[in-house]
Amino acid sequence: MLDEERAAELRAVLNSRDVPAVVATRARIVLWMAEGRRRKDVAELAGVSLPTVDRWVARYAGDGLAGLEDGSHAAPREQVPAWVRGRILALSRMSPPVETGLSHWSSREMAAYVKRVEGVAVSWHYVANLWRDNGLQPYRQGTFKLSKDPAFAEKVADVIGLY
Repeated sequence: MLDEERAAELRAVLNSRDVPAVVATRARIVLWMAEGRRRKDVAELAGVSLPTVDRWVARYAGDGLAGLEDGSHAAPREQVPAWVRGRILALSRMSPPVETGLSHWSSREMAAYVKRVEGVAVSWHYVANLWRDNGLQPYRQGTFKLSKDPAFAEKVADVIGLY
């Protein structure tokens, strides 16, 4: 199945210190299959599934050693547009609008507000990570909120009168 030159090339990959262990395992899979071992035995020896054995043998057959390397690790596309990120950061630095009835932002309230006003769905987890990454803690504002209890003034006077 493999000529001597390609088998030697795979053995060199196995013995190289510069090759990641996963690539060496893939080379080992190809060598074992070239020796005539059964797929099931190769999968068991390598600790992988049968489709994985087939994948690496096929990739080696098609692309040679380059087929055993990991695929592209390009950055994933941005899930949330930059303008939404900027809007969340700007809103986080201000008090919530009066119509919300909030004294400060929570990540859940911010996510719900952005969905309602901007029409863009973001998770509260995204908002919390954004705040953490930018050192913001809008939920820890040092403001004091008075109670809306109609008897609040009398209760305060009673408590102060104790001292």
